[in-house]
Amino acid sequence: MKKTLSRRARIATGGAVLAAVAAGTFGTVAANASAPEAAVAAAPAAAEAGKRDTTTSTHLTIDAATEAAQAALKAAKKEGQRITVAVVDRNGNTILTMRGDGAGPQSYESAVKKAFTAVSWNATTTELAGRLKDAPNLKDIPGTLFLGGGVPVTSGKAPIAGIGVAGAPSGTLDEKFAQAGAEALN
Repeated sequence: MKKTLSRRARIATGGAVLAAVAAGTFGTVAANASAPEAAVAAAPAAAEAGKRDTTTSTHLTIDAATEAAQAALKAAKKEGQRITVAVVDRNGNTILTMRGDGAGPQSYESAVKKAFTAVSWNATTTELAGRLKDAPNLKDIPGTLFLGGGVPVTSGKAPIAGIGVAGAPSGTLDEKFAQAGAEALN
């Protein structure tokens, strides 16, 4: 004959099972956490890279990127232009973007892409736009924009950052303001 448990008995039994599972899980974690020497001893030794296996690179600081962006915004404001300026690092990662008062919504993405393009080829985006005649597929590379307004920032001759400006009525003006940002770093 099948015996059924009351609702109260089923809840009590389920609670006891959950408590036992939880205690087992936490007990395992606590046991592992309380013996870190064993875990360290079991871990493989870290490999040390030699000097010939590594490189050192120079990066623009956040303070320098801010100074450059503010100089670009100031140059644009002086001429009554509303722009967005972006500064990217050597790897094309955005360090910062500043959208000036009244800059159009399209200018944000354009500024980032111009900065990325300039640092990627260590050339102004105006110069790169001219290269499209001989290599039209360059424009198909994701994240790039071949319109005036992007300038590289170098240390020695190596690119370490890119400054992109968008929002002025021409790429020539955008590039003029980006150049003002780059010159603020010297």
